[in-house]
Amino acid sequence: MSNLHSDTAQNRRIGIALVTVTTLLFAILDASAKWLVQSLPVLQVVWLRFLLHTLLTAAIFMPSMNKESFHIQNPKLQLLRGVILATMTCLNFFALQYLQLAESAAILFSTPLIIALISAWFLHEKLDRQRWMAIGSGFVGVLVIIRPGGHGFHPAIFLIILNAMLYAAFNLMTRRLASSDHPITTQLASAAVPSLLLAPFALWQWQMPEGWLTWGVIVLAGLTGGLGHSASALAHRYATAAVLGPFLYQQIIYMTLAGWLVFGQMPDSAVVIGACIVVMSGLFLLWREFRMQQPVE
Repeated sequence: MSNLHSDTAQNRRIGIALVTVTTLLFAILDASAKWLVQSLPVLQVVWLRFLLHTLLTAAIFMPSMNKESFHIQNPKLQLLRGVILATMTCLNFFALQYLQLAESAAILFSTPLIIALISAWFLHEKLDRQRWMAIGSGFVGVLVIIRPGGHGFHPAIFLIILNAMLYAAFNLMTRRLASSDHPITTQLASAAVPSLLLAPFALWQWQMPEGWLTWGVIVLAGLTGGLGHSASALAHRYATAAVLGPFLYQQIIYMTLAGWLVFGQMPDSAVVIGACIVVMSGLFLLWREFRMQQPVE
């Protein structure tokens, strides 16, 4: 029996609200991670983030779940999703050592564009000329942010680009699993796989966190990561990836605020201009999506 809700305007609004909460939680997660990797090994931070994610999700949700909720319909896809999530997080946390929060978020805005490309090439969804133009414009915006060969270029940007590509595939997997597996089961699986996979590497280079503030930020990273992925999985039960994808652009607002408040960093003009181009491209795709879904009277 499918767990997906019917495609109605109300359910799409619920999905959009949930993905809005997701972007806020992920912005807090990235800000926490950027603060932690300044003093702790990256793999240790990633492992602790997923370990806390696993423990907190289990403590909060397991008591109220029945046995059927733990039944995994597609274990291979759950395993692959967990491996991809671990890879994405490592790439992101490594890059955050060198990049501003707003800069990494701006590049990740290409995710809705990549989802549209995947939908066209692999899922055989038809895209009209206007949507192809929006996708092309969005990637021009990414090039403005990257500035190949420019003074503001840093090789860590390529890690974020790879992260965006993996994130697009990750979102589509989330949508696929939402039709078969309970969202909490999905979150437990996607957190437990990285926890087990990264444990040997994290323990090998372990450094004891110093002070209650560091431990508090570690707990915050685990909590926002767990709740963020739970909200994302639930959102995909209410709306399609194409509807939800463009709303990821909100994250740059929260990331820019966090970068300014926590690290005293503000994006330069190239990041702002490039982000605006990418956001406008994503919003156009969203407008086209809703226009096509409106019934003809």
